[in-house]
Amino acid sequence: MKFLIITQDLRVSGTSAGIGRRSFLGKLKKVYPHSEIDVLYISHFDSSNDDLEILPVDTIIRKVINPTIPFHVKWINRFTSRMFNFLYADHYIHQLYAKHIRQIDYKKYDHIFIWSSGIKHETILATDRLPILKNAIVVFHDPYPHAWYTGKSSKIHKNEFLRLQKMIAVVQQAKTCCATAYYMANDLKYLYASVKKFYTLPHHFEAKAFDFSKKNIIQRKERKLQISYHGALMLGRNLSNVLEAYSNLIQENPEFRKNTEFILRIRGEKINELKQKFDNDNNIKFLDTLDFSSSSNEQMHESDINIILENGPYYCNILPGKVPFLASIGKPVLVISPGRSELRRILKNDSRYIADMNLVEDIQFKLKNLILINLQNSEPVYPFGNYFSDANFLKQVDAILREN
Repeated sequence: MKFLIITQDLRVSGTSAGIGRRSFLGKLKKVYPHSEIDVLYISHFDSSNDDLEILPVDTIIRKVINPTIPFHVKWINRFTSRMFNFLYADHYIHQLYAKHIRQIDYKKYDHIFIWSSGIKHETILATDRLPILKNAIVVFHDPYPHAWYTGKSSKIHKNEFLRLQKMIAVVQQAKTCCATAYYMANDLKYLYASVKKFYTLPHHFEAKAFDFSKKNIIQRKERKLQISYHGALMLGRNLSNVLEAYSNLIQENPEFRKNTEFILRIRGEKINELKQKFDNDNNIKFLDTLDFSSSSNEQMHESDINIILENGPYYCNILPGKVPFLASIGKPVLVISPGRSELRRILKNDSRYIADMNLVEDIQFKLKNLILINLQNSEPVYPFGNYFSDANFLKQVDAILREN
């Protein structure tokens, strides 16, 4: 069986998309060990440090796109977008990707996966009207256009409707469509007015796709139990309520103050506000972000409870990219979730590992119970069961391939 994977992100750090795509390649080779896997890697950044040599694939063709839009293209775009409802600047970028996709002899492959990355989905949109699209399995990692991203509150510009119109055309041409979350698959099916079934192909994690040798800059645990959150603050993720709940717990219980600490390695929105409110507490530490290898080692070997923040405040239809990794390390998690979300669907509402992001009392109650349990017992736990297992990955991919 021969696979072709087209992607634009195989980075080892700083992006959940790169981690997810690398893991997909690793899992694919793991469950289909005798398959041949070729990769077309089209990026708009320097990919020379992406550790491509450790990926278990047969060939990788690497191409780098210059994402800078020339002045004359911007000038033409102002005219075409107003007079003809045509986004010439978007078209210009998509053609840079399409140039390399056209050169692939796609007919020699049994299955073709085209993965989205970032917020602009260039690799998918570049296949519009290309023959390869009718043979391709298109996988969405995020909603597109970005204005439809749950948790984003900006106004929808006319250009977003034009982008939506183009994606609808691409979906109509594609052989099969998937999304990395069940709710997103359902939402995109209706957003794109598609008669096709949208399959769910969640992110997975494969350790062999990474080099975990970097361990020298992790934060060694200074108390008996370490709680941590590594990640971004955006799209309605509510870390403030988590810190308020933890602060309440250590004020109420001297043993918690003595035996626990909360490590934060964050980037994104309103970090200074959080520091002003909580940085004076010696149990709460704001530290610099780390590369993926170091961050993973810290969460595997030092953290006892890992926090996962979903988008909010009311609905989250994506699967956070870090979840499969955290699901694999045998540590308890506390998911801070809106009332309806992908992880709430997987974990079930009554799970001890999920709390309402809008209720400090619920977060406090769930966090207290996890702390009490883990101060007494540090046996491995797997809150997500077999959802991210090799067997479930094979089952999900097989279901998609059987239809193709």
